[in-house]
Amino acid sequence: MVFKNILAFFITLLLYDRIQTSTIQVNISVPQSNRDAISGGNSSLNRMLPVSLPFVSNSYSSLSLLSTFPEDLEFSDYCRELLNVFAQRYVSYVNCLVSSARPVKVCQNCYIQYRNLQEIYANISSDQVGPSNVSCKDSLLRSDRLMLVFLLFDNLQEIWQMSNCDRCLAKDLHSLTNDSLYFMAALNQSLSCFEKHQQQGNHSELCKDCKTTYKGLNELYGRMEKNKTLCIDIEDAMNMTRRLWSKNFNCSFPREETVPVIAVSSFMLFLPIIFYLSSFLHSEQKKRKLIHPKRVKSNNSLVNIQDRYS
Repeated sequence: MVFKNILAFFITLLLYDRIQTSTIQVNISVPQSNRDAISGGNSSLNRMLPVSLPFVSNSYSSLSLLSTFPEDLEFSDYCRELLNVFAQRYVSYVNCLVSSARPVKVCQNCYIQYRNLQEIYANISSDQVGPSNVSCKDSLLRSDRLMLVFLLFDNLQEIWQMSNCDRCLAKDLHSLTNDSLYFMAALNQSLSCFEKHQQQGNHSELCKDCKTTYKGLNELYGRMEKNKTLCIDIEDAMNMTRRLWSKNFNCSFPREETVPVIAVSSFMLFLPIIFYLSSFLHSEQKKRKLIHPKRVKSNNSLVNIQDRYS
């Protein structure tokens, strides 16, 4: 029993010593404006509070198992510089994509950033060696299962291809094509007409005065669609313009396609009548052809009989 009490006493002393070593002094002072609100009439409050500190690892700045790896002989300073340039151009292109999301102007605003990103990726993926006869293709693109650099570029390239931006840009990606520039000019002309009459608040005049420019824009869009020279910028711009014309301004104009539609419908309506009429006439002609030889044959037989008796 005495041994247990002595053991408990030593354990208590040990715990107390650890608590003392893990406490700090905190000087808490109350500002002058709040001293009067403290009950008890104390003019200041200076207390020493024991605060238990949690366990903090010395490597709090990083979650990695090792802060640095030994120098990788395959990853040279030249490859590291290419990777840094790729990161900068990647961020620049992504920022341009996000800022050009609505209304969609990806091809118009971001083709320079995409071209720069494409150039640095071509340098990384090239078999051509750089300084010290070093090629960064394997170390940056194939050194691990994830292949992060390739995956990042491939995702952005897929966005570019889905947007069909190559249809609106020249082959060198330095400027828009003539068709795209001509469409943008026609679009600005229609939008200027809309804005002019919208400020006046007279939509009936808008539908009348802007009809020619809007019709020309529609025809130009149809030709570009047929020639497959449309990109996402032009498609989105045309959809928004049509929405303004039909829904916001309640404008419409008869299409030329209604004439051939009416003609074809009329022909299909009278087609059964023509079929039955031709069938009836054809059957009557067959009956006449069947009866006519019999009459001729009977007349010939009568003539032969008369000749015999005569």
